[in-house]
Amino acid sequence: MKTIKQLQSEIHQNAKEHGWWESKREFGTLIALCHSELSEALEEYRKGYPINESYYSENGSLEGVPSELADVVIRILDMCEYYDIDLEKVINEKHLYNKKRTFKHGNKII
Repeated sequence: MKTIKQLQSEIHQNAKEHGWWESKREFGTLIALCHSELSEALEEYRKGYPINESYYSENGSLEGVPSELADVVIRILDMCEYYDIDLEKVINEKHLYNKKRTFKHGNKII
């Protein structure tokens, strides 16, 4: 199995090969694109598709909540490679920190 760092590198290379990094991309734009993928996941759910179901559209595109969530992760990994963020390392650090936090982080409702 590939590490997150390996995926990050491969995903960014693929994005470059497909023209997405021909010019500098603004950080805010990249964040907005991640948000748009989350919105697309919500729209798939609102259309009535099961949360764990993928399907192919008439044009052969992979669709559904899982596909849109994958798009979010792909965009994040692409960004992390561009900005030289070792996401795998940070995820592990954050997970260790979260394990030490209080129950519901101070009784937050959501």
